[in-house]
Amino acid sequence: MSRHSNDQGRAYEYICLMTLSEEINRYREASIEQNSAYHAARRAWSSIDAALQDVLRESAKAAIATVFDMEPMIIEQSGDVLSLKIQSDEEGKAGDVRDIVVSRKDIKWEIGLSIKHNHFAVKHSRLAKNLDFGAKWYGIPCSQSYWETVAPIFGRLEQERWRGCIWRALGDKDTTVYVPLLNAFMAEVTRSYAGDPAVPQKMVEYLLGEFDFYKVISVDARRVTQIQTYNLHGRLNRSARTGKPKIFVPVAALPTRIVSMGFKPGSTNTVELYMDGGWQFSFRIHNASTYVEPSLKFDIQIIGMPAAINSIECKWNQIP
Repeated sequence: MSRHSNDQGRAYEYICLMTLSEEINRYREASIEQNSAYHAARRAWSSIDAALQDVLRESAKAAIATVFDMEPMIIEQSGDVLSLKIQSDEEGKAGDVRDIVVSRKDIKWEIGLSIKHNHFAVKHSRLAKNLDFGAKWYGIPCSQSYWETVAPIFGRLEQERWRGCIWRALGDKDTTVYVPLLNAFMAEVTRSYAGDPAVPQKMVEYLLGEFDFYKVISVDARRVTQIQTYNLHGRLNRSARTGKPKIFVPVAALPTRIVSMGFKPGSTNTVELYMDGGWQFSFRIHNASTYVEPSLKFDIQIIGMPAAINSIECKWNQIP
C-alpha cells in the first residue's frame, strides 16, 4: 500500500471513530482512548484536503444507523461509559483485523470494525526466504520439501538484490519466480491439509482474524458505504436489555474442506482457493518494492463468501 493510500485509510479510521463518538453521545456517554494509533489517524486526517474530508465524513455518517440497528448494546442507556479506540498495527499483526473496537467493560462486551477505503483486500501476507507461512497461517511448520523447493528461487533473488537489480529488469520473473513459488505454496497447503483436516478453518481464521467483526468499506465512486458481517463465532448482534437488534446477523460457518486450488485461468501470479460453504479466495503474488528482494507480498481477496455473510449498502446523502 502506498503512503498516499495508507494516509487516506488512517484518515477514514479517524472520521469513523469521531462520527461514532458523536452519534453515540446522543444516547449515552462514550470516551475515546487517545493512544498512539489515534494520534496517527488524527495526523492523517489533517493531511488530506477538505474535499476528501467531506467525502469520508459523509461515508462514515452513512454507516452509523445500520451499525446501531445491528448492535443495540452500543446505544443502550446505562451507568457505564462506552469506550472507543483505534487499534495499533501490532494488534493487526497479531491476528486482529479490527481497526476500531467498541467496548463496555462492565459487562465484558465488545464489537470491532475493520475500516477500508476503496478496497476489499483481506491481508497482505508474504512468502519470504525465512518466513514459515505454514506455522503462521495454520500452525503447521512448512516441510523440508517446501524449503528445498523455494531455496534456489529466493537464493537467486538474494543475489539480484546485492547486484541492485530492479524488479522491472527481471524479465523472466513470471516463469522463474511467481509460478514456481505459487506451485510450492499450493503443494505445501495441500500437504498440510492431508495431515490436518482443520487447515481450511485455521486458514480462514488467520485471514480474517480470530475476532468477529463488521467490515466497513467506503466505495467513493458509487457514493455508498458497504457493511459486511463476519459473525463467525456468534459474538455479534447481541440483544440489549432494552431491545433486540433491528437487523438480524446470522452466524457464518467456517469451512471444513478444500474443494480445489489452482492458478486463475490465464494468470501466472494468482492462485484461487475454493472451500466448502461458499468460501473463495484469490492470492495474487507481487513484488512490493522497486528493487529485487527475497520476499514477495500476497494481495489476498475474498472472491466468494457464504450466504450468511450479509452485505449491506448504505447510501450517502448528497455531498455539498
